[in-house]
Amino acid sequence: MTGACFAEVGHQVTCVDNDRAKVEVLKSGGMPIYEPGLEEIVARNTEAGRLSFTDSTAEGVEKADVIFIAVPTPPLPDGSVDMSFMERVSRDIAVAMKGYKIVVDKSTVPVRTGEKVAETIRRYCKAKVEFDVVSNPEFLREGFAVEDFMRPDRVVIGVRSQRPVAAMKEIYKPFDAPIIVTDINSAELIKHAANSFLALKISYINAVSIICEATGANVLEVANGIGMDPRIGRRFLDAGIGFGGSCFPKDLSAFIHIAGQVGYDFRLLREVQRINAEQMERFMKKIADTLWVLRGKRIGVLGLAFKQNTDDVRSSPAIELCQRLLHEGAILRVHDPKAMTKARAILGDSVTYVDDMNAVAEGCDALVVATEWDIFKKLDLDRARKVMTHPIMFDGRNLFDPVEMERLGFVYKSVGR
Repeated sequence: MTGACFAEVGHQVTCVDNDRAKVEVLKSGGMPIYEPGLEEIVARNTEAGRLSFTDSTAEGVEKADVIFIAVPTPPLPDGSVDMSFMERVSRDIAVAMKGYKIVVDKSTVPVRTGEKVAETIRRYCKAKVEFDVVSNPEFLREGFAVEDFMRPDRVVIGVRSQRPVAAMKEIYKPFDAPIIVTDINSAELIKHAANSFLALKISYINAVSIICEATGANVLEVANGIGMDPRIGRRFLDAGIGFGGSCFPKDLSAFIHIAGQVGYDFRLLREVQRINAEQMERFMKKIADTLWVLRGKRIGVLGLAFKQNTDDVRSSPAIELCQRLLHEGAILRVHDPKAMTKARAILGDSVTYVDDMNAVAEGCDALVVATEWDIFKKLDLDRARKVMTHPIMFDGRNLFDPVEMERLGFVYKSVGR
């Protein structure tokens, strides 16, 4: 993703991955992930000769003036981060270095990681060449990553000296975005602090949705009202069944753990986690209270990815919902525009995968909207009502209008309305 977008603005980019199979897929014109617009950018820049792929770190390091590290930093059971990938690639870079390089940490990492990367490179670089380590966190939304990368609202560059600043500014010059130069520790904290705040914002509106349901208010109208305040903003104020994905849950746990290591119990973020978990519990209770016995009930689930415009099912609330329904004995028919292949690796053959979203409802006792894909708003509701055993919908993403759903004859349950 990063390499393709850098190539798009004219930089010469070599992407390195130790997964040879993935590299071969990319070389042959394939795409191992779904991200709107990415496949076209990769094809265009590969053909133009600005973008290439290899599984050789030595080759990538030799060609580069600036090396971006973008490796996974998965969570550990205690909430900390597994830094083994970061340590390994730092060692590989160090071994391959023969002259001055700028090594840029693009991954989301705990504060002071830059110090560890620099220490590792010094330890394993036999050539003993000079280098700089830079923190350059990314702020991309899955499903909108190309758009966010090409039109960033800010670029953060964390450094220990001024030497790499000019080169970093030159790299980002085509993007015409504000550039913030900080110390490296502040740059690393910015990413965790930002993601944790966004998670807090989602949990806040989910908590408000509970009060809305209890008082007959409409959480969409409340969100619109408070979101018009420029100090708050409307984004990330959509109530639902909770946040998921590979970033927010992991980064929230990591930030709590980082705070604990320096002696601060970040209780506010622990509450964010609790609210998020309880939102799924509340939604499950809503389904159980309406259907009474879930065992043997046939339920259609629309959405498997953790959010729209991606095939990513990591920590997906939709997958968790399916697993909970299966545990209660429900029979599931599921559909997602992009994520069914990856979902199958988790759910296996315990559900029926339906290619046509309008066929999901056939014979079902209820429909559940679990992911906010825009295409679901075009669901043929008349057909769904006719082919369902009972026209009941649980809308976990508030995609439909309650008044219209009632007019169509549905028993309709959403979130905070």
